[in-house]
Amino acid sequence: MNDPKSLWKACSDLLRAQVSEAVWLTTFQDVTPTALNANDFSLAVPNSLIKDRIEGRYLALVRDALEECGFGGVSLSIDVARHQAGHNDPILEQDTLRTPQPNHVVAHMSEMSDRNVQFPGLNSRYTFEAFVTGTSNRFAHAAALAVAETPARSYNPLFIYGSAGLGKTHLLHAIAHYVGIQYPNYKIRYVSTETFLNEFVDAIRTSTTAAFKRRYREIDVLMIDDIQFMENKEGLQEEFFHTFNHLHGANRQIVISSDRQPDAIATLEDRLRSRFKWGLITDIQPPDIETRLAILRKKSEQGSIPIPDAVLNLIATHITDNIRELEGALIRVSAFASLNKASLTVELAEQVLSDILQPNQPVTITPSIIMDAVARRFGFTIEELTGKSRRRPLVTARQVAMYLFRNLTDLSYPAIAREFGGRDHTTVIHAFEKVKVMMGERRQLFDQVNDLIQKIKTGQA
Repeated sequence: MNDPKSLWKACSDLLRAQVSEAVWLTTFQDVTPTALNANDFSLAVPNSLIKDRIEGRYLALVRDALEECGFGGVSLSIDVARHQAGHNDPILEQDTLRTPQPNHVVAHMSEMSDRNVQFPGLNSRYTFEAFVTGTSNRFAHAAALAVAETPARSYNPLFIYGSAGLGKTHLLHAIAHYVGIQYPNYKIRYVSTETFLNEFVDAIRTSTTAAFKRRYREIDVLMIDDIQFMENKEGLQEEFFHTFNHLHGANRQIVISSDRQPDAIATLEDRLRSRFKWGLITDIQPPDIETRLAILRKKSEQGSIPIPDAVLNLIATHITDNIRELEGALIRVSAFASLNKASLTVELAEQVLSDILQPNQPVTITPSIIMDAVARRFGFTIEELTGKSRRRPLVTARQVAMYLFRNLTDLSYPAIAREFGGRDHTTVIHAFEKVKVMMGERRQLFDQVNDLIQKIKTGQA
């Protein structure tokens, strides 16, 4: 497979099996391969909207397809093509943006005004407009917005901490979206601490530490998620210390999230801890009942099935600590209503959410429990779920497992990706969104997911 057309044909066959027909027709059908060599594979797309869509939503799927075709190591570039009279082949625009390499995201923003523009590696739903504020998170939201409006002028660094599932990652992504639109020339990078570690290790292994340093120091806004994973990693802390000093000294914005405040992160170097305190430290607490109801109402308005207030009250009353669980419960009842083409009642919601409402002893849910349950339910091995095969039934099972990981554990998207063979975290985001939609369209899948949730949460898996 030495020519770009053959490679793209093979990738297309794999991609078409993984996405809906609508996605295929609107996103991939008009993609044209333009060049292939030992290091690079270039694609041309008809317009910037498709380019942004692929880079923001489906980049991980394209990379997986390239890897399965034996070209996992090539650098992928996606360019907007234009046609001139008398030319059959697309002519690439001069001002193009190369897609980032796996496991990191750099947004070189061009002229944008649409709030819904997709940025590579960021969740398009995580914007300031979609963030519901309440007494538990209002200050963190205000601080994040202030940083986004005037990077490096308000609070630098901004350190946000709180338990899993309360909206820290949402705020980091919202800052990236806002800055990317308001400051189109700024270079922005959002990265998890785990990804920062992996890139650092790879740089040492391949003797490319100079390039690694440039990649993280020649930017305007750095957002690093889950900084607590730097515990017990002296070399990583040393590198981040120098990166922090360089960016802060150059008046570049730094935003950090953690599950605890700096003083509570064991084995964190004192010099890093003191620097984290240079700016503003703010926390996010579990939402109160009013905020939980506001979150549920906002999310329910985005769906096609109206959810009665009584049902929203039922969910808000029984799920008190985690916004992620709130959304998961709402998805289940909304999917149930969509499949049955009927209005939801409290009685029906109680039936769907029996695992939440029944006073059972809480079960400790681990990744292995979810993997085992999904493997048995779909008839695959755990090795197959975490492997590279992209057979359609297996892909569906894998996506269901990723969805359950996101709903039933505190793991972040990058941490979930690691459980599935070290995939890119955008693959997990795609899987979650796809299963959420399919649950409202396919009765069999809804029953499978709902049954798995109930059995896992009640210890019957």
